[in-house]
Amino acid sequence: MQPPIQNILILVISLFVFVQHADSQTIDIGEAVGTGGDAMLIAVESSDAGLLDLAQRAFNIHGGYKLTTKDRAAFVLGIERASGPSVTLTIGSGKTYVEQLRKTVRGSDMQNAALRACDLAVKATLGIDGFFAGKLAFVGKQRGISEIYTSSILFTGVRALTADRSLVTGPSWSPDGSRLLYTTYYKTGFPDIYMMDLRSNQKRPVATFKGLNTGARFSPDGNRIAMSLSGTGNSEIYVSDLQGRNLKRLTSNRSLEASPSWSPDARRLVFTSDAPGKPQLYEISVNGGPSQKIPTNVSSYCSEPAWNPVNSDLIAFTAAVAGGFQIAVYDFKTRKSTILTSGASSVEPAWTNDGRHLVFTERRNGRTRLMLLDTKSKKVSALHNPNFGDASSASFVY
Repeated sequence: MQPPIQNILILVISLFVFVQHADSQTIDIGEAVGTGGDAMLIAVESSDAGLLDLAQRAFNIHGGYKLTTKDRAAFVLGIERASGPSVTLTIGSGKTYVEQLRKTVRGSDMQNAALRACDLAVKATLGIDGFFAGKLAFVGKQRGISEIYTSSILFTGVRALTADRSLVTGPSWSPDGSRLLYTTYYKTGFPDIYMMDLRSNQKRPVATFKGLNTGARFSPDGNRIAMSLSGTGNSEIYVSDLQGRNLKRLTSNRSLEASPSWSPDARRLVFTSDAPGKPQLYEISVNGGPSQKIPTNVSSYCSEPAWNPVNSDLIAFTAAVAGGFQIAVYDFKTRKSTILTSGASSVEPAWTNDGRHLVFTERRNGRTRLMLLDTKSKKVSALHNPNFGDASSASFVY
């Protein structure tokens, strides 16, 4: 049972977050009160049952919060319907409830408006970006057929984007969320890279070279693509333009290179190479030159790297641990790795936009499921009901 809020060690965080009122005035949330633990105690209120359920589901998966009653909360968040696809967000604090923020938030629909309001509340209270209004792309398998799907982070609005009826892997969002790269065995029966434009629902080939064409990832500015191609024999790392042309080969050796991921400044790539005999992480400049092994020193098998979009010192990856696989993070500053998950095998990490949470694939009893991991508290939350079917290989965009 939680002790009363007045008996909890209080941490005062100066945020100075200024938010525009509808009347163009500004207000200052000057002293945001935390609980002194890993999670901030908040209460969520709404006269609309649907909005209340949605907001509570959102904050329940965020590692920075714990829902409680109004009398014990550091902040009380109110979300109410407004005109059109918009909601009114209020944030208050104190035992006598002093309103500190009131903001009308619009969205593409009512649900999107509510999730954007929740993201605004995260920014105001924790000082970091919220991820609730973001989108997932993933491989979904239903009745034995795998296709690329998209949904909200709360697994609402799920819809299939492809109808290839063949093996598909590795979806990757463009930074603006308008396009997807993925690998499909569609047509040729071999792995080819395609790009789908969600505005026109048209897809076109990007890399259909002889051999393996996999692991395509947009650069942070959306103007280039990194990928792994094996047309010359071993799989090597390449960078191209958006048409898959003007290829620049970055690696050239007898080992296998795969799974490139861009640094936030788009100057470097981290990738997997089996040069040491088993997969390990390497980095290389996108301008070419020698690659350097990253001293993860945590496992003889490290793969599927994902560079943190906010903190360039952090790289998430999959590590073989005790007969299974777990999610780990390497820190360039400390030159150390930390295993973040345990239990069922956990693979395929993908960062959310806040640089704090990871979406990953859990493998349990022959099934796969998408999970959310808070890298700070190590809290893990399921993103969907197993009744959906198998889901894996997620990509996130906000």
